Parts: sequence; C-alpha cells; structure tokens
Amino acid sequence: MMLKKKYTAGAAIFTFGKYFSLAFFSFWTLLPLVSCLITAFKNEAEYQSTSVMMLPHAWELSNFFKAFATANMGRAFFNSTIVLIFVLAGSILISSQLAFVLNRFKFFGNSLIRRLFLFATLLPGVAMQVSVYKIMGTLGFINHLYGYIIMMMGTDVITIYIFIQFMENIPVSLDESAIMDGASYFTIYSRIILPLLKPAIVTSLILKGVSTYNEYYGANLYLQSPKLRTVSISLYTFTGPLGSRYNLICAGVIISLIPAFIVFIICQKQIYSGITAGAVKG
Repeated sequence: MMLKKKYTAGAAIFTFGKYFSLAFFSFWTLLPLVSCLITAFKNEAEYQSTSVMMLPHAWELSNFFKAFATANMGRAFFNSTIVLIFVLAGSILISSQLAFVLNRFKFFGNSLIRRLFLFATLLPGVAMQVSVYKIMGTLGFINHLYGYIIMMMGTDVITIYIFIQFMENIPVSLDESAIMDGASYFTIYSRIILPLLKPAIVTSLILKGVSTYNEYYGANLYLQSPKLRTVSISLYTFTGPLGSRYNLICAGVIISLIPAFIVFIICQKQIYSGITAGAVKG
C-alpha cells in the first residue's frame, strides 16, 4: 500500500513537472510573437509612450497596408518565391545525386570527400565571404537574382548527409534487380531511389526552405538593387540613422509570417510525416 502511494505521488510530480515545463517554455516562445502582434497595431506615438505588452487604444490596421506598400513587399514576396522555387529544386537535385554517388559507388577518395564535406561545415560562412564575393564579382553574379540563386543552391552538406543516411536503409538489391533488367544508373536514381526518398526530401525542403526564406546576410550583400529585395531585407526599409519605426517593422514581420503559416496549415500532415520518417539514425 505504501509503495502504491509513493508511486502515485511520484507520477503526479512527474506529470506536473512535464506540463509545467511545457507551459513555461511555450509562454517564453510565444511572448515575442504576441509582443510583435500588439506593437503592429500601435501608432508611432503610442509605441513610444507605452510598454510593448500594453494593448493599443486604437487598433491601427492601416499599419499593415502602409508597411506592405512602403517596403514594396509585393515585389519582395515575388522575388523570394522565385528564389525559393529554384533554390529548393536545385538543392534537392544536386544533393540527392551527390548522395546517390557517394552511397552507391565505392571508389578511391569516397571517404575523403565525405570528410571534406564534414570539414566544410566547421568553417564559418562569414570568414569565406571575401573569397565568395570575389568569385561572384568575377562571374558577374552580383546584383542579379540568378547569381544569388546559384550561390544559394550550392552544396548543402546537411541535406547531403540526410540523403546518405536515408539511402543506407534502401537495399542495394533494388539497384541490382534494375541493372539486370537493363536500367541505367540515371533510371535507377530517377525511377527507384528518388521516389523512395520522399520523407527525406520533405525534411530537406523544410530545413532549406526556412533558412533560404530567412536569409539576410547574403541577400543584403549580393542583391543591392531595390527591385531585387527579398522579404528578409525589405523590412529594413523602416530602419535608419535617425531611428526605427518598430510599429511598421512589426507589421511587416506579421505579414512575412502569413505565407509560412498558410503553407504549414495546408501541408502540416506531409510535414509531420516527413520529419518523422526522415529522422533516420546515423
């Protein structure tokens, strides 16, 4: 009887701690978003005279229209969509083909190439920007959307390793059977391997898509024309040496979150199943 009481008390403490930690971290995660939403409805004078969590007296819905028009966010959304489409398609094709070669073909230097990819992840991207900028300038890729797309769809080491780990669970006997039937290596890749990589593709699309949509440093450095601005750099229209208009910045942030939220609502089933199935063991 005593053991049962101790077990019940321990289970109750564990359950309380679990839900308390969940509520605690959820609160601190949602707090910046709630603060941004409240600030987006304030006028400039009210923002400067009240705290960020105080509700506005007059809900300024016009801030969203002003932010959208002033920052030319329509053009920015168009540019970001073009970048996302080509970068995601190119990154998936390049990474999956590299992973196919490294996983299915055993040749001299295979392990060396894998180690070099791993070594590349340890190098800070900012430290290599001098060389990258010189290469981009020599090729004439600066201030061109296609140049930025080519740079962003470059070798993605994380995506390559996701595909390699997932391919290790695909039996080689499928390749051997296809070869006996006269299939080429490209047919094996496109007709057999690529369809089986769907969970890994979804996982890679999420990781690469989020990083590309939020990427600021490269977009600000290589897309200098106002017509080439992406969503991440259009929000900096309201910053300047004399101060920043945070109410409009917050309105722009909320607007920039709407497409990602819509995509998540529509594709949440595929996203959850892709993450679960793509979480393979190394």
